[in-house]
Amino acid sequence: MEKIKIRGINHHYQFIKTQQDLTKPVLVFIHGWLLSHHYWLPLIEQIKHEYSCLTYDLKGFGLSQWDENTSVNNSEFDLSGYAQDLKILLQELAIEKAWLVGHSLGGSVALWTADICREKVTGVFCVNAGGGIYLQEEFERFRKAGENLVKFRPSWFVNVPFFDFIFSRMMVKRPLGRQWGKQRLKDFLSANEQAAIASLLESTTEEQVHYLPQIVSRLSQPVYFIAGKQDKVMEVQYVKHLASFHQLFQQNQKNVYEIDNCGHFAMLEHTQQVKDYILEIMIEHSHQNEILAEFTPSKGQS
Repeated sequence: MEKIKIRGINHHYQFIKTQQDLTKPVLVFIHGWLLSHHYWLPLIEQIKHEYSCLTYDLKGFGLSQWDENTSVNNSEFDLSGYAQDLKILLQELAIEKAWLVGHSLGGSVALWTADICREKVTGVFCVNAGGGIYLQEEFERFRKAGENLVKFRPSWFVNVPFFDFIFSRMMVKRPLGRQWGKQRLKDFLSANEQAAIASLLESTTEEQVHYLPQIVSRLSQPVYFIAGKQDKVMEVQYVKHLASFHQLFQQNQKNVYEIDNCGHFAMLEHTQQVKDYILEIMIEHSHQNEILAEFTPSKGQS
């Protein structure tokens, strides 16, 4: 992977450029909480011949770490902070048109980025991502459990037999391969404690949860949601709730795609189906843009 310094911190990324039509938008993949870019690689493998693909590790996760002498404010780990990081990454890599594909927390980062970077972000796919409803007791339990989970992560966990097996079956309907259990365990243990806790706490306040629908409602770009019918982390009802604020829903157009026999990792559990949805939608929008261009007078015409 290559690396680039964004606001004082090295961010590791992988940018695979297609040899096809270079005027096509770039697909930018954003991972979720306590994860890394790896979970997008099977999907990218199937899409990279059609579209250029960029994936990276969010600040504090995967390889995007910093040394102990660097001081980072907790506010930089909220959704706005991660959106600013991505905006800078797009600028530094000279990406002019992008569709963002975000998983779980990454879906929220994608929506925030689309809001502050409208000139570059053409559209958004939210995978296993939704929300907008704040249930105080449930959120307080979730925040406390997540914080405790991060604080108690002894390094010897990696050597405990069958832990990788357990991680390959957590939050999914279709068990993942053992290698994904190993990767999830590795990412869980290597995540920076400050980033893991701050990103959780900052993104789940009542204010932040209620702000997400406001962002969705004002986005002019197309936004689509891909949900797992058996996802217990982000249930379909919460995905549909957030999707209902977007103009596509208001215009009676389909913007939620449900996958059966699927938990919280649609891009791994049903890679082919997620790929088909993404390509189908992007081709449709490409055709729409061609039609609009055909009927739009060029400069100099009256």
